[in-house]
Amino acid sequence: MGQTENICMDAAGSLDKYPAKQHAQLVASKLDDPDALIYLLGQYDFTIEDSDMSKTWRQRRYFYYCSGVDVPDCCLTYDAKQDELVLYIPEIKPERVLWSGRGPTIQEAKDRYDVDDVRLNGDLFGDLNTWAGDNVDSTFYILHKDHKPQPEHFSPHYIDNRSLLPAIDACRVIKDEHEIQLIRRANEKTTIAHTSVLSNIKKFVNESQIEGAFVNACIVEGAKQSYPVIAGSGENAGMLHYIKNNEPLEGRQLVCLDAGAEWKCYASDVTRTIPISGTWPSQEAKDIYGIVNLMQSACIAKMAPGVKYLDLHILAHEIAAQGLLRLGILRGASVEELVRLGTTRAFFPHGLGHHLGLEVHDVLNLPILKYEQSTCAVLDTAKSLPPCTPDNPNLEEGMVVTVEPGIYFSRYELQRIWLADPKHAKHINKEILDRYYPVGGVRIEDDILVTGQGYQNLTTTPKGEEALALIREGSAGC
Repeated sequence: MGQTENICMDAAGSLDKYPAKQHAQLVASKLDDPDALIYLLGQYDFTIEDSDMSKTWRQRRYFYYCSGVDVPDCCLTYDAKQDELVLYIPEIKPERVLWSGRGPTIQEAKDRYDVDDVRLNGDLFGDLNTWAGDNVDSTFYILHKDHKPQPEHFSPHYIDNRSLLPAIDACRVIKDEHEIQLIRRANEKTTIAHTSVLSNIKKFVNESQIEGAFVNACIVEGAKQSYPVIAGSGENAGMLHYIKNNEPLEGRQLVCLDAGAEWKCYASDVTRTIPISGTWPSQEAKDIYGIVNLMQSACIAKMAPGVKYLDLHILAHEIAAQGLLRLGILRGASVEELVRLGTTRAFFPHGLGHHLGLEVHDVLNLPILKYEQSTCAVLDTAKSLPPCTPDNPNLEEGMVVTVEPGIYFSRYELQRIWLADPKHAKHINKEILDRYYPVGGVRIEDDILVTGQGYQNLTTTPKGEEALALIREGSAGC
């Protein structure tokens, strides 16, 4: 289980209450309005169109950040003047309990969540109208226009549907200790699931079994999926978000497994690229893995407050250029020239990483940041997420970001775009690409916490020789 001993536990052996009140106070401070009333909707349960079957339910993350409640059909208010956080929950309907069980009672919710009061949804409109009558000059804050309660029920004088979302975004970028421990726990579950795949992969004959083994291990551990499993073998590993996971493994060299567990709504995001046989199937595969491993380790080593993440992205491209020149895949130019031209994007097309938290691609409050037009040829803004964008500030203590460099041999992209452009084609040795297409792609990804002293790697999932040993040990136990 790795670092379980570091997780803050209460006497019952569970994490302490989610710090919802602290988060609500922090959001209110970002609004800088001492009289604000914040209103957040949770996700309601609903059915598929033209069906009586429910859609897979997932809590709204902005609501969760200020409530810690993972239950359908709830909402909340935070009165900044009174410093009062109120949770509204659905009334228990006896006729529905037989079918789907019941939600928490008022007392159970008070005991479970970090809120000042718990009331029923039926009390909401009366409470809102009372507040509006007592606070005629105050502002009512909502995330989106369609989140406003119906006019016949509630008509505050001032409604703001623009300020709340960036205020919460600005808070979510920096994780508190409780959030860090949840991300750490998600990573522990991810390690268990990845290890299950490593120990059994030599028994598998199809990508679907890799996905099944990962999902099964997460379910056994009480975890959900942060995102759909990516289990691309062979040339499928060259597709960044390949999720079909239905092709045979026979004759394939590598599997790129990008899969992360979710724990109490917090995500992990981990990628490992492994040889199916437990040994390197070709020198080409081993060489590409070595370059990507160097890209990742060099970038992680420089993680610290004050570092601009885009500089690490450029560093990864420089290392990729050095390695691809050495192998003869790139030619006829220096590292500096290849990076300046952006030719390395033919093999490393995406951003180095992104923020991680309640979403696997977590938020960053862009509207308050100064935007500078990117002149960086190795940055494709359409394929890059914060903080790997030109308009982002430096890394700060408490940020959690992924570091996930990769080198890919997408036959379609190389032939359709890069080899068709003379500016890049003259630097790509197409004569040897056929040796590398079977490699598909290599990506290695860890989740990194920025600390006051530098960084801490929250991911403990085996990689490199440690992963190879687990594959071989699993094979020996068959």
